[in-house]
Amino acid sequence: MPDRMKINDRITVAGQPDASELARLAEEGFRSVINLRVTNEQEDMLSPVDEGNEVRGHGMTYLHLPVSMKQIRPEQVDEFGNAVEALEAPIFVHCQSGKRSGAFVMMREAIAHGWSGEETLEKAEAMGFECEQAELREFVKQYVDQHQQA
Repeated sequence: MPDRMKINDRITVAGQPDASELARLAEEGFRSVINLRVTNEQEDMLSPVDEGNEVRGHGMTYLHLPVSMKQIRPEQVDEFGNAVEALEAPIFVHCQSGKRSGAFVMMREAIAHGWSGEETLEKAEAMGFECEQAELREFVKQYVDQHQQA
């Protein structure tokens, strides 16, 4: 799995796993998998349906929450946060490369810890998350700052 990163005892983030890596996640004790890839995002990877079958076949819970990098909406981050609270941990969160999944996890962490949008980006970069896309950086900052003011 590309760039696997343990955020805390509940959440680990990475890029797309293959079938053997999904089996290994179950062996390592993961209980849930959240996939943020959209359907047909990349043809040579497991489809969300096939991935769901693999995950459930290994006794884990599967949630497909499709998020397009070009159309991220605040409601999706809210839904993700609710899912993280409801699912059995440890939870493996992924997208194709780990950027969306890293951003979603960091926004959730920011709200939990009271970070500003800028602090969230700084902490994400210090942890090794690359957020070079201006649209994603701006979305993270705005989402976190708006939710901290609420």
